[in-house]
Amino acid sequence: MKKRLYLSPPHVSPRDRELLLAAFDSGWIAPLGPQVDAFEEEFAARLGVEEAVALSSGTAALHLALILLGVKPGDEVVTSTLTFAATANAIRYVGATPVFVDSDRQTWNMDPALLAEELDEAARRGKLPAAAIVVDLYGQCADYEPLAACCRRHGVPLIEDAAEALGATYRGRPAGAWGDLGCFSFNGNKIITTSGGGMLICRRPDWAQKARKLATQAREPVPHYEHTEIGYNYRMSNLLAALGRGQFESLDERVALRRANFAFYRDALGDVPGVEFMPEHPAGRATRWLTCLVIDPARFGADREAVRLALEAENIESRPIWKPMHLQPIFSGCRVRGGAVAEDLFRRGLCLPSGSNLSDEDRRRVVETFRLVRRVSSAA
Repeated sequence: MKKRLYLSPPHVSPRDRELLLAAFDSGWIAPLGPQVDAFEEEFAARLGVEEAVALSSGTAALHLALILLGVKPGDEVVTSTLTFAATANAIRYVGATPVFVDSDRQTWNMDPALLAEELDEAARRGKLPAAAIVVDLYGQCADYEPLAACCRRHGVPLIEDAAEALGATYRGRPAGAWGDLGCFSFNGNKIITTSGGGMLICRRPDWAQKARKLATQAREPVPHYEHTEIGYNYRMSNLLAALGRGQFESLDERVALRRANFAFYRDALGDVPGVEFMPEHPAGRATRWLTCLVIDPARFGADREAVRLALEAENIESRPIWKPMHLQPIFSGCRVRGGAVAEDLFRRGLCLPSGSNLSDEDRRRVVETFRLVRRVSSAA
């Protein structure tokens, strides 16, 4: 059987191992410790923000961000419909209701014009959302200049879900630094990983202090265990923070390797009729965390699913673009503004293997299989 090519596998280095073993040998095995403190400091410094709080997952970061903003049952939170379920799930964790907004064609992220329509209408009703969560999809920042301006005009706090976009920039500012709060994921498939983990970016030190308290079961600063509010077990371990520091050191290299994947695929498949790659906003620089494209069956000769199955038959993992949240059964009763763009991207979109440890031979396997689907379809 041919070697399995995964969509986005972890990519670890001898430096990562060195830092992890040093943390192990230090005796700081339990959660928290000097590696966590250092990871937070280095992360905040690179992004140019006040505070960074290392957590157990990106979902934990989203949950705490909503709590810090005081989002409560009965509130609405506007968010992108084209995203992973964690974005919408976190809204449900606090008892609020998600309101979904469609994508634009230029970034595949939230459409600024539709957000403006939603907030303008909400203002007329006298019920503005308690927050907006804008997602940076597949390693690309959303079009934040109009999105942030719209939120400021209505006084709606902005949370940036940058789980997929560490290392990306928009108008020279890094992903995660555009919102009042920013959230990152270090899951095993992300551009850097701590196996499982996340980071919450806070513009205010009091928010970071509160987040750290809530993430450690909301224990009061007294000798015994005293609790006056509900807390969570959301802090990152010292060992995983050491791994994260090693990965973070090579972020620029990892971004370059992901972008090289995209360039390879674009050069090899850009002339194929019916194939269109995810565009890059002219004011931004995407990481190309995943290389994504859409297939026009009428021009290509086969649909997205035929390509995915052909790749799988060659032991190559690929994946459809996210299924929009407004199409998910669990969120079927939620309001959505627009939806046709996200639905089309889901129907025709495919993510190709994009790991930062892919070889030229690996990428050629993907391209050859992809092109074979068209040749077979044309011959038929």
